[in-house]
This record gives sequence, structure tokens and C-alpha cells, in this order.
Amino acid sequence: MIIKHKVSKFLVTVFITFLVTSTVSAGPKKKPSKTRSEEAIQAEFFFWEVFHNGLYDLIPDVLNALTAAYLTNPNDSTTAAYIGAAHAWRLSERARTDPIPATITDHAVLARKYFEEKVRMDPHDAHYIGFLGSLMMSEADVHGDAKLMDEGYKTLLKSTKLYPEFNYVTAGLTLTGGIVESLPSANSKIFKTALEWQWKAMELCLGARINRANPDASPYMDRFTTEGPKKVCWNTELAPHKFEGFYLNMGDMLVKSGDWRTAQKIYANARLSPNYATWQFAPILEQRIAEAQSNVALFNTPPGPSGQFVKPMMAQSAFACTGCHQY
Repeated sequence: MIIKHKVSKFLVTVFITFLVTSTVSAGPKKKPSKTRSEEAIQAEFFFWEVFHNGLYDLIPDVLNALTAAYLTNPNDSTTAAYIGAAHAWRLSERARTDPIPATITDHAVLARKYFEEKVRMDPHDAHYIGFLGSLMMSEADVHGDAKLMDEGYKTLLKSTKLYPEFNYVTAGLTLTGGIVESLPSANSKIFKTALEWQWKAMELCLGARINRANPDASPYMDRFTTEGPKKVCWNTELAPHKFEGFYLNMGDMLVKSGDWRTAQKIYANARLSPNYATWQFAPILEQRIAEAQSNVALFNTPPGPSGQFVKPMMAQSAFACTGCHQY
């Protein structure tokens, strides 16, 4: 009798588990909408207007507009992506606030969630696989979650294989302190890997092997394109100073590594851009060239109690994102 009761109880448990599992797995896959609302389109326009003008303090208004549109249609993968981007911008340029509030870390969690929704609906968009991996690492850093950190790094690594011209750069910014606060030392394997990825990005974009002792991009400037995977290497309507920003960030990474002389040559490539004269951060790059040697120690100095760096690298600065995107 006791045995029959135990068997019956076991069968009931199995049956309930089957029902729950079947219900969950039978749910329809979330698919992106084929159309977008006027509200969503206007919110996207607002995002770019604010981003291109570097109006960091208006990010809450941008998020409110984007989120309102998303709540109306949570299958709008594009709006989900922009919400993730706005949260990531808020986090990345936290140096604009002093002291940096502890709650800034909430943006890591929210950015990761919305990028996850984007990738869930558009799993083949490699841009956002890179962003997702980056924000997974950032969230893991907040929570001290080693497993999520490993998953995030693997996702970021996957993205570099899918779209290396774009995601090698994303990875470099991430691992140099753009969104991850536990900064790797210049001698660490992960930092050296991130720096190597910048060299690879440069070679892929220019379509040539680069002499690392004299990394001069001038012979390849005629390879500018607005088509295909290499368009992300150059200045575009969405990233009007991507070319300059890339060389500023890569130069900063080389300075941190101690190779300040090569960094000066890398920085100088930014001057080749036809938009260099209108780039708001050109004076910073010129100062970087002049102070490259003394910046080696400063770029390796950890942040103070307020979270601010004595001399932030581009990835830790108030122009971590706008260095490429601001008009």
C-alpha cells in the first residue's frame, strides 16, 4: 500500500513536470515585427539627435521615449537595440558624473537585457552579438558572477569571428574599461589579446599587412568604402568620426602597454581623416601625442574612491562613445 502510494505520487510529479515543460517549450518564438510605429521611428530619430550632439544629460528623456514605444510593441527589435545602446552610453560615459553614482551599474543590467532581446529576435546581427557579450561581462563584473563573465567573453569572442572589422573594436573598448570596471593590467593576457585585436582590425580595414614599427595608414586611404562589411571602418553618417576615434583608442591602448612611441604613430593616423578639422576631440589627440610618454604611468593608475581616473583612456572617458559618434 505504501509502495503504491509512493509510485502514484511519483507519477503525478512526472505528469505535472511534463505539463509545465510542455507549456513552456510550446510557446511561440518571439519574432521581430515587420513594421514599426511612428512613435518608435520618432524615438529613434530623437536618440540619434541627442547622441550626435553629445547631450548626455538627455539620455533619460531618450530612454523614456524609446521605452514607451517598446512597451507598445515589444517585438520591435530595432527599438530594443536602441534602448540597449542608450543604457550602454549612459554607463560608458559615466566619467561625466562626479562622483559616479553606485546606481550607474543598473545600466549594465538593463543594456544587457535589451541587447539580449535584440539578439533573440535577430540572431544573425553580429553587431549586437558583440554588444551583448560586452554587457554580459559588465553585468557579471557588477555581480561578481564568474560564470556569466565567461559566457560574456565567449559571446564577445564569437562576435569577433562573425564580424571582426566591427567587433574587434568593440572588444578593445570593452576590455580597456569602457564598460567593465575590473580593469585588466597591461601585462595581462586578456589586455594583450584585446590590443592584438586592434592590430587585426586595422589590417582588415586597410586590406594590407601593417608594418607595426611604422603603422602608417596613408597609402590605403583610397580604400574608403560605404559598402559591405568594411564600411564600419570609415566615417559614416551614423559614426561621423569612427576613423579618428579608432586611432585615438588604439593609441591609448598602446600607451598603456608601454609602447608610447608606436602609439604616437597610431594617433597620427587620425589626422588623415578628411573630417579631422571638424572633430571636436582633435585637441585631445594632439595632446595625447605630446604627452604619450608621461601618460604610460597615468593610464596604468587605478581610479580613485569616486570612480574617476587621474587621466582616463578613451574607453574610460566622457567621450568613450561620442568620440566616434558626435558631430
